[in-house]
Amino acid sequence: MARSTVRPVVRLRSTAGTGVTYVTRKNRLNDPDRLVLRKYDPAAGRHVLFREER
Repeated sequence: MARSTVRPVVRLRSTAGTGVTYVTRKNRLNDPDRLVLRKYDPAAGRHVLFREER
């Protein structure tokens, strides 16, 4: 099996409206249908929700 199908690259955009994006490799241990992750947004200075762009 190709590695890209096991751990696809996912782009996350901050819901705080700051324009901050993260590019992460999806963790297989997490729910594969999860659309929102909580990460630190340096522009907002706090943890906010990041939504996947599919």
